Amino acid sequence: MRKYVLRAAGVLMLVATLPAAAADAFVSGVYLRSQELCDQAKKDGIESVLEEGNVLLTERGFESYEYNCEFLTVTPATRAPGWVVTALCQEPGYAFPDVLSVIKMNDTQLDFASVRTTTEEDPGNSGSYFLCEGVEMP
Repeated sequence: MRKYVLRAAGVLMLVATLPAAAADAFVSGVYLRSQELCDQAKKDGIESVLEEGNVLLTERGFESYEYNCEFLTVTPATRAPGWVVTALCQEPGYAFPDVLSVIKMNDTQLDFASVRTTTEEDPGNSGSYFLCEGVEMP
């Protein structure tokens, strides 16, 4: 009987750690909206990309010089390579919530869709983000 209790406890511990492990795998590294921006960040530094008004993505959320969106909860999907994220976003003098769906397109691309209204000129947090290998946060 004791053997079964220990085995059941082990299974429960494994199941309890799965969501956290999936959330940890959500974002690792620095992402930008194009491979060209990644190349620029490698060549000239991440600051040069941010100075042009671009937004980067890290495990903390979206960041730029005058804008950030902190990820508050990351919930992994069970049947797709994706997540639902709640975030608190800020720009000077203004804060607002956002809810995003995220799909892992491949090992280097994540696609975000925000519930907020977006336009072609202002995609908000929606769009594709590409892993910038070799780029580190300052």
